[in-house]
Amino acid sequence: MLKLAKLLHHRGFHVTFVNTDYNHSRLLRTRGDLAGLPSFRFATIPDGMPPSDTDVTQDIPALCESTRRTCLPHFKGLLADLNHTAGVPPVSCIVSDGVMSFTLDAAADLGIPEVLFWTTSACGFLGYMHYRDLIQTGLKHDVLAALSAILPPVYSIGSLSLLSHNQITDPALKSISSSLWKEETECLRWLDAKQPNSVLYVNFGSITVMTNSQLVEFAWGLANSRKPFLWVIRPDLVAGETAMLPPEFVAETGNRGLLAKWCPQEEVLNHPSVAGFLTHNGWNSTLESICSGVPMICWPFFAEQQTNCKFACDEWGVGMEIDSDVKRDEVEGLVRELMEGGKGEEMRRRAAEWKTMAVEATTAPSGSSVANLDKLVQALLLSPCQ
Repeated sequence: MLKLAKLLHHRGFHVTFVNTDYNHSRLLRTRGDLAGLPSFRFATIPDGMPPSDTDVTQDIPALCESTRRTCLPHFKGLLADLNHTAGVPPVSCIVSDGVMSFTLDAAADLGIPEVLFWTTSACGFLGYMHYRDLIQTGLKHDVLAALSAILPPVYSIGSLSLLSHNQITDPALKSISSSLWKEETECLRWLDAKQPNSVLYVNFGSITVMTNSQLVEFAWGLANSRKPFLWVIRPDLVAGETAMLPPEFVAETGNRGLLAKWCPQEEVLNHPSVAGFLTHNGWNSTLESICSGVPMICWPFFAEQQTNCKFACDEWGVGMEIDSDVKRDEVEGLVRELMEGGKGEEMRRRAAEWKTMAVEATTAPSGSSVANLDKLVQALLLSPCQ
């Protein structure tokens, strides 16, 4: 969302980026001052959840329900304040996270256009749109025709990372980061000392949780593969307790492995030492891996991640899946295959092809993502509400 906001600011929009109080405080702890730019401001509203000073991922179902019940009046109040603030142009359009549907009511009250920004894959989004029909009648219709019938125009503008890299040149705008975790950049220096295509990067995202036994199975699978690895382990990765690895694992892996609480993922995936990515297949991670030309070992957790995994493995040829009941022997075998096997080599070749296509799609003037972003801006954000 913040990357899209930066791209829109680059195209001349005055931006007020609205976060929840909790996430804004996390950004302050990881990034310090968020003064932004004169025409790129930050504002907050409460999410209705109990206050917390810890850097952990909130309970997602409870958060969704709380924002649905709590946020609309606070958001309307913020919009009213913006519209009466001297030196700030009135709000002319709203771009919101696709799950924050309360913003639609606010946009309707003001008579301004709104864009819902969905960060899932296209197939995952299609599944969400058909939940009600699937429950009531099952899947009996042509899904693509049904999607066109029930939705307003859909603009495919990924990858935002490549679009931002290609288009945004203002250093102050570039410096605005969206990470809610403090990034440990020393991992990049560690990667600098490794051979090209020699390191497995492991990160299960900001929401995935696992049991302690699953954590241990992953750990020994990595250790037994004898391959260098960079593993991001959030403090709340293990459900209900602090993530702790066996001391024997740390002693066994020594300098071959590096553990971090968080890292600059895009820079890591684009580092020449990284040969593969063990991932939960969240769409952001999947897309960043594809755009970096890095093949994946896939362990999907929830939402549309299983769908993303299937496409990565069966359609795009850039992934191999781990069974949900993870075992160390399977982890070891897949890591070895990815890093030194024939299938791993073929996956790297396919990943390089997808990277080329992603770069072409996000390069002006003919890239499809560039064209779709132009259409979004011209057809909706700069047009009066219909």
